Amino acid sequence: MGRGKIEIKRIENANSRQVTFSKRRAGLLKKAQELAILCDAEVAVIIFSNTGKLFEFSSSGMKRTLSRYNKCLDFSEVAVAEYKTEKQDSKEVDGLKDEIAKLQMKQLRLLGKDLNGLSLKELQLLEQDLNEGLLLVKEKKEKLLMEQLEQSRVQEQRAMLENETLRRQVEELRGFFPPTECSVPAYLEYYPLGRKNSLMNHSSASPDVASDGAVEKGDSDTTLHLGLPSNLYHKRKAPERETNSNDSRSQLGVL
Repeated sequence: MGRGKIEIKRIENANSRQVTFSKRRAGLLKKAQELAILCDAEVAVIIFSNTGKLFEFSSSGMKRTLSRYNKCLDFSEVAVAEYKTEKQDSKEVDGLKDEIAKLQMKQLRLLGKDLNGLSLKELQLLEQDLNEGLLLVKEKKEKLLMEQLEQSRVQEQRAMLENETLRRQVEELRGFFPPTECSVPAYLEYYPLGRKNSLMNHSSASPDVASDGAVEKGDSDTTLHLGLPSNLYHKRKAPERETNSNDSRSQLGVL
């Protein structure tokens, strides 16, 4: 006659509970030892009774088995954490790839490419975005130009201040050294002969000046310049003198 099934629940009778604990504990430890010997496994069993007594069995030493158990436990936790992290990273990577694809498509549309499939409203929105972007670019450009202009003005003011400082320094240096009183000699003191020679050359080069000087010297020089002989010139000039004397006499007779 076979054994009947026992209901698995807490035994209420304390004596029966203690007897069952002792029997099953011995059987469990025996099975653990057999499992370690037959299968070359590392087995450890720890049992605490309801009164707090400790019963244990280890095929390779309890400390060694517990250390190995802790390492495996830590490794499993790390593996689980890494798996979760990889799974989360993969989701983030997929999301980033989708975002990159959307941005590339938007960039192409802003450049006027790949506009197929867009409705009229979408095209109007795209045009509005382009106009707003163009206005922003113009504002930024004007701002940069104004900044450059302001920088150039500041540099100009600095240059003016530096020039003024240098001018004052030069004036101060001039104040330390009084001006000398020695006069600069005239040009004729250095070149007196040269000026005389130039005057002589000028008189010989201009015939008008030479003729005027000859007229002042006398009639003989004049006759020479006119190319007439001196005696003929005196003969012509003598009647003129006589006429002049006759006129003067007639005037006296009238008187």
